[in-house]
Amino acid sequence: MTKKKFITIYEALKEEILDGSLSYGDQIPSENDLVQTYQASRETVRKALHLLVSDGMIQKIRGKGSIVIYQQLTEFPFADLMSFNEVKNERALKHATKVLKLELIPASDVPMVKDKLGLALGAKLWHIVRVRTVNGQVKILDEDYLVESIIPKITLDIAQQSIYQHIEETLGLEISYANKSITFEAFGEQEKRVFGPVEPPYTATVRGVVHLKNTERFQYTVSKHIATEFRFNDFSRRRKL
Repeated sequence: MTKKKFITIYEALKEEILDGSLSYGDQIPSENDLVQTYQASRETVRKALHLLVSDGMIQKIRGKGSIVIYQQLTEFPFADLMSFNEVKNERALKHATKVLKLELIPASDVPMVKDKLGLALGAKLWHIVRVRTVNGQVKILDEDYLVESIIPKITLDIAQQSIYQHIEETLGLEISYANKSITFEAFGEQEKRVFGPVEPPYTATVRGVVHLKNTERFQYTVSKHIATEFRFNDFSRRRKL
């Protein structure tokens, strides 16, 4: 089946936004320009732009045309269970990961995490702290605790690339689901050091317990995003009573 032209236009513009050719605040080509470029009707172009508006990619402003409002990592998929590396690759993002800490600790050092993961005395955890940067600026601070008896080895390279890929492809385990929550919290000393001077100094903090297919809990994660750059998209349908 031949792809409809408005889908072709939509996908082409979306790709330019995702790969950074069109950045936040940029004006996209006018409807007249798009009509000429794609040899399409004005109605076809408007259909494509409507899809971009629905995706939160652009905003139509009277007298100015359509402006890019998408800010890359501000739309990390809260409802999906994906690693940062998978999100980066899927969306062709030009971001980097830096590992600040990789250590093996007794679970008893973090009693709350030990309880969340249902661990016995003597259990050990991998404690990993990573920052995600965009053009040298830190956007996300991730802190992870992973059960050592399930994941016996994590190297600096694995932590820098993709822990989930290591778990699934090397260890042959299947990651299944997570329970997550979001809170908005004032910067502590760590956030001040990592994020620098940000106003207002708040993070959108996503905490979660991640399970394998057999329901075993293997990870407790804390992901802190600059609050003003965090956006949570979900779909809700009103339930009939």
